[in-house]
Amino acid sequence: MNISGNTIFIPGSTSGIGLALALELRAKGNTVIVGGRRADLLERIAAEHPGIDTVRIDTTDPASIDAAAKRVLADHPDLNVLVTMAGVMRAEDWRSPASFLASAESTVVTNVLGPIRLIAAFVEHLQAQPDATIVTVSSGLAFTPLKVTPSYNASKAAIHMLSESIRLQYAGTSVKVVELEPPSVQTALMPGQEDNEHAMPLDEFVAEAVGLLESRPDAKEIQVERVKFLRYGEARGDYDQVVEALNNTDPHGK
Repeated sequence: MNISGNTIFIPGSTSGIGLALALELRAKGNTVIVGGRRADLLERIAAEHPGIDTVRIDTTDPASIDAAAKRVLADHPDLNVLVTMAGVMRAEDWRSPASFLASAESTVVTNVLGPIRLIAAFVEHLQAQPDATIVTVSSGLAFTPLKVTPSYNASKAAIHMLSESIRLQYAGTSVKVVELEPPSVQTALMPGQEDNEHAMPLDEFVAEAVGLLESRPDAKEIQVERVKFLRYGEARGDYDQVVEALNNTDPHGK
């Protein structure tokens, strides 16, 4: 992925990593469209950051995705990058179905079906562009589980394997697939995570991630240094120790 000269749609980017990434990519010389559910946040972003376009989208709603896609493509026919950023993360107790079932179903709809539906809505357009990229967002927890968030872990593992699989199918087309793999980052994704001393500061994460995109335009996975502890435990042969360390020290890991 080239770091500048793109037109980029980032649904789920009214706060946290998504918004910070949108602002950093705009500063690198890209046209950026921010998507989200809350009209008040979209209005504030548009007012505070002139030049950033906004569109309302609920990635849990197929009709909303279709409507947003039509608007984005009508207003930005040169769109060539889709970042499937939207996601939720909740603590669950799988010893009691009443505690986890609704949360698990909601997590899968948002974190797995949402990206699938987004890709379906844009991929024909992207394949018609001379150079296009789909950026998926998994997590270090796709590779090492956090005890309290089973559905989130599973959803991000699904996104990792989806990314690996569709990259094979898009080989020979103009569409690249890049997987962004955050570690725990200081955002409001989970209660208390913004102040979690074990989490990576948001500005540091985005700066390092965008720097990797810039220095490695052909990268398949974007991994800041702090996520490699989780990403490669099994390959290093210390997976059990990584699982123990994560679950003993980081109650709000991403």
